[in-house]
Amino acid sequence: MTKRTTDPRPPAARPAARRGLTDGLTAGDWGLLLLRLTFGLLMAGHGAQKLFGLFGGPGLTATGKGFAALGYHPGKLFAVIGCLSELLGGLGLAVGLLTPLAAAALIGVMINAMVTVTGAHGLWETKGGVEYNVSIAVVALAVAALGPGRLALDRFFPWGAGGWPEAAVALGLGGVAAAITLSL
Repeated sequence: MTKRTTDPRPPAARPAARRGLTDGLTAGDWGLLLLRLTFGLLMAGHGAQKLFGLFGGPGLTATGKGFAALGYHPGKLFAVIGCLSELLGGLGLAVGLLTPLAAAALIGVMINAMVTVTGAHGLWETKGGVEYNVSIAVVALAVAALGPGRLALDRFFPWGAGGWPEAAVALGLGGVAAAITLSL
């Protein structure tokens, strides 16, 4: 048996104080949550590998040396910035908090990766190309454009619904941050 409510009105017609968080959620709401959690937590884990050496990652010292070899000086400082962008950007997308900024952080890191590492190898990842980086940047941009959904902390804020301005902020800030980083 299902639990009956004492209010015969459909969930959307009930006063907000009496509606539950999950009343009227669609498959799209749950699908967006699944996408954000999977993508965001994987990106956060990727940043934690490089920053803290978790999950079999190299840690900050080795990552800093890798950044220095790519021409970023000081390598360790740029490694911290890149790793924190992945870690915090991933966590932000996962919980749906400050979504346009979280997306911008990931987009900026991926632009840098494409320019300095993968761009010279073409499209496909099997040859070291940009496929993976483009996919990450596009998913982050799409979440900013769509909004994080109703199962997100941003649902209380104006940018929580997504839209063209939110997508523009994510792409613009990510692009500007990448351009500044690449010019140093």
